[in-house]
Amino acid sequence: MEHIELFFKSIFIDNMVFATFLGMCSYLAVSKKVSTAVGLGAAVIFVLAITVPLNWLLDQYLLQPGALSWLGEEYADYDLSFLSFIMFIATIATMVQLVEIVVEKFSPSLYNSLGIFLPLIAVNCAILGGSLFMQSREIATLGLALNYGIGSGIGWFLAILAIAAIREKIRYSNVPPALRGLGITFIITGLMAIGFMSFGGMLTGGDEEAPKEEKTASVKDSSKDTKEELSLVTERSQSNNIKVNE
Repeated sequence: MEHIELFFKSIFIDNMVFATFLGMCSYLAVSKKVSTAVGLGAAVIFVLAITVPLNWLLDQYLLQPGALSWLGEEYADYDLSFLSFIMFIATIATMVQLVEIVVEKFSPSLYNSLGIFLPLIAVNCAILGGSLFMQSREIATLGLALNYGIGSGIGWFLAILAIAAIREKIRYSNVPPALRGLGITFIITGLMAIGFMSFGGMLTGGDEEAPKEEKTASVKDSSKDTKEELSLVTERSQSNNIKVNE
């Protein structure tokens, strides 16, 4: 259940684009065609799925305070957390270079259409944000880190795919001249972000059930107490009436 909750939360509720507005430069520049958006979105999914678990391992066994205790007791006091940014970016740059080599080898047309934005994934704030959010939210296991990386990548992929499809169709619409280009794109992005905010209620149902049960139990207890008090009052009144009649 924890994996399912984290997966859907990272896609819809904590969407990299619509919730935190990370990766907006690539989102706006490469979203003019659906084919290009699909290629870049798939590359982002791959990079996040690899880098988030790798950076989780680095954080757990190298960077956190006391993480080097597995080397010996003399290393237990070492704190290398100040190297987090450097290590995370180095891991991301390595994976992006691997993606660039693979795309250039198997899909030269996609490589040419992505242009400079493919190597710029290395400095895409959404990629680094995935690792930093993983660290700040203290994700417990490697499996959850992999789940979070894939979910965050899918969320970014859905965002750029949706805006690319809309931008292809909106070319044939009568958009006011002042809003053509990035103007209408920003407006659509804001409306889509509002729509994704509605998914925030997906995972709150379970949290609200417990208070309701507690309220029901308290109401039942109070009704029992009230009935007991009424019975005591009735018994007392009956006993008083008997005494008066005597």
